[in-house]
Amino acid sequence: MIKNYFKIAYRNLIKDKWFSLMNIFGLTIGITFCLFLIFYIKDELSFDRYHINADRVCRIVSYIKEPEKNNDWTSTQMPLGPQLKKDYPEVEESLRLVNRERTLFKYRNTSYFENKLYYADSTVFKLFTYKFIEGSPDKALTMPYSIVITKSLALKYFGKDESAIGMTLETPNKEVYKITAVIEDVPKNSHITFNALMSMTSVPNDQNQNWGNFSNYTYVLLKQNTDVKKFEAKLLPMYEKYMAPIFAQYNIKIRYGVMPITSIHLHSEFKGEPEELGSMSYIWIFSAVAFFMILIACINYMNLTTARSARRAKEIGIRKVTGSTMQQLVSQFLSESLLTAFIALILSIGLVLALLPAFNSLSGKFFTFQTLVQPANVLLVLIIVIATGLLGGSYPAFYLARFKPVSVLKGSLSKASGNVSLRRTLVVVQFSIAMIMLICTWVVFQQLSYIRNKDLGFDKAQMMTVIVNTGKDERSKISALNNKLRALPDVKSIGTGYSFPGNSNGMNLFSVETEKGYIEKGIEFYAIDEYYLKTLSIPVLQGRNFKGLVDTLHGVIVNEAMVKNFGWKNPIGKRLRSAGDTVASNYSEVIGVVKDFNQKSLYNPITPLVLFYSNDCNIIQVKLAPNNISNTIAQVEKIWKQFFPQLPFEYKFLDQDFDSQYEADQKRGRIFATFSILTIIITCLGLLGLTAFTTQQKQKEISIRRVMGASVLQVVNLIVKSYFWLALISAVIAFPVAYYFMNKWLQIFPYNSGLSLLPFLVSAIFILVTALLTATYHSAKAALTKPSNNLRTE
Repeated sequence: MIKNYFKIAYRNLIKDKWFSLMNIFGLTIGITFCLFLIFYIKDELSFDRYHINADRVCRIVSYIKEPEKNNDWTSTQMPLGPQLKKDYPEVEESLRLVNRERTLFKYRNTSYFENKLYYADSTVFKLFTYKFIEGSPDKALTMPYSIVITKSLALKYFGKDESAIGMTLETPNKEVYKITAVIEDVPKNSHITFNALMSMTSVPNDQNQNWGNFSNYTYVLLKQNTDVKKFEAKLLPMYEKYMAPIFAQYNIKIRYGVMPITSIHLHSEFKGEPEELGSMSYIWIFSAVAFFMILIACINYMNLTTARSARRAKEIGIRKVTGSTMQQLVSQFLSESLLTAFIALILSIGLVLALLPAFNSLSGKFFTFQTLVQPANVLLVLIIVIATGLLGGSYPAFYLARFKPVSVLKGSLSKASGNVSLRRTLVVVQFSIAMIMLICTWVVFQQLSYIRNKDLGFDKAQMMTVIVNTGKDERSKISALNNKLRALPDVKSIGTGYSFPGNSNGMNLFSVETEKGYIEKGIEFYAIDEYYLKTLSIPVLQGRNFKGLVDTLHGVIVNEAMVKNFGWKNPIGKRLRSAGDTVASNYSEVIGVVKDFNQKSLYNPITPLVLFYSNDCNIIQVKLAPNNISNTIAQVEKIWKQFFPQLPFEYKFLDQDFDSQYEADQKRGRIFATFSILTIIITCLGLLGLTAFTTQQKQKEISIRRVMGASVLQVVNLIVKSYFWLALISAVIAFPVAYYFMNKWLQIFPYNSGLSLLPFLVSAIFILVTALLTATYHSAKAALTKPSNNLRTE
């Protein structure tokens, strides 16, 4: 019986090739790109779940409440980890990770700068699970100056044939690290990744007992069945016990939070995350898009199948007269739908494999054929296809199976075209979804364009950043290097600092002079030289710029946010000092105020900033002339080699580096836009097929109207106006839904482009014009057909 169902289904597919191709093509697009979105969503949800103890590992975070603001940080103090294990029986093991700055490693005659380096306690491999290629997790980081490197780093320094165990890597500061283990590269779906781990015992002991310095990440392995919320509540007394002696005098309160590592990637809103984060809001958005793509493909199938119901009416009548039950008829039509879905699936698999490289480039993921054939994904694909087949074929199956044989065979349903009200409702749903996605795509790209092009308060064009990461003796050459670079004809300006826009700053607790006395507050700061502001085109609004060594002891420059925050009417001459410093001569005095500039990304509002003077800063900003940049870079490299022959020459451009902070949203925006366009294509495809069948069903009516004197325009208007009203109804539904979600999304950004009427109007006009053009084409084609061709049998 089942074999017979599919045989008849196959014959019906072949019989009406155009109809079958429309359905199969729509379902293929829907299934293909639904699968891509599901792969993306599953990957985002999988972060850190590969660790054996993932359900018991948590990161400790800091909630710091100051008198005027709150800071939520990922970092904690060095003594915290050991103290947690000592004070709380719930803690089985603790772990500290301390980020190490970009470091030059040397092996024999090979030198490379390395990033993503961390000091780690030897317990790291009890909390986190990594595959060891060489060495043992029990002894890997137990000795001072021992290091564990990844496979990529081992290949980089030692090649394929040489064992890395026992080899040493040397830094410019004469630190010699012995390699004790090699592990596989850290999986990409990790909230923290690294190239090497160095033993925590290599860190100076004086840093390990400071409860006032937030410098590391702290993790705990909780014992089985520990309630995370209750454990977090038990940490509250730690403030009074360990931190109040330092912070209470400044009216600063601190409490700790406990965050499961599996929640970090999608749920963290803390400052100082080590890696690019995901967003749960995008998971919901992409889930909705995947659902809508399948839904619209199914709606197309429903619409087209019910629209052509008249063609199957006599077949159904004869089947019922000859004894077919309703159950058999429903099974027949569902088998046709399932066969269509499985054909679409086969095409989808081929399309997925062909488009995987393009999707990986678009999303920044690393999916392969193995991703598709994982048992869980194979099962998921089958569920999607079966659900799609049943959903798409359910209504047509039950609708067609209910036809009464007497009415059908008399011809009263010969002109039936299905439930018109339902089809119109489904068209409205399609139009509404397409319109919502168009509006959202427009708003997303408008915002992303806004943050890319907004005036940040500094000049980032043709600004080359070169970092000198080496010892103090080498840094003394920076001034001479800069002087030689200034002589190059296409170098317009050079300045140095200990930070730069887009980079993290230090933060210190300062005692600041105000009209009401001194106030203690945490303020960001870094040092620059006298050329830094000019090089980055940051204007001094009041006072003066640094003049040089004369400003080393007392002179500081602040931004407008600092002036506003402390209510300074006349900021020049105002004083500040490190909180707790009682030495009378240890003060700083404001000599200038610069215009506010975005030191951080536009996800962060501009905050008070203090700039100190230093003439040995190691981050060089080189402003290049726009012509012949590649030649200028080559000249800069040549001079670099004269001063630092042992150091690799590496550089980056400030605009690219700053904009990389938005790369995650840029990727997600491109994914959303791509799938929005595909959803609209599926909608248009369905509309094309539906209008074709609708005009075909009305062919004789159109011919009679033409014989009675109706013009082509009148006939076209008759069919087109129904789609016009459907598009308007869709706009009424889509506008408030899109407004609600986009307004909520824009609140993420302290600086946003806002919502304008333009995206709503353009999206509605686009859908309206698309619908009208499609309907016009088919209705005009029907109206121009000779009436005699359709009426000769009447």
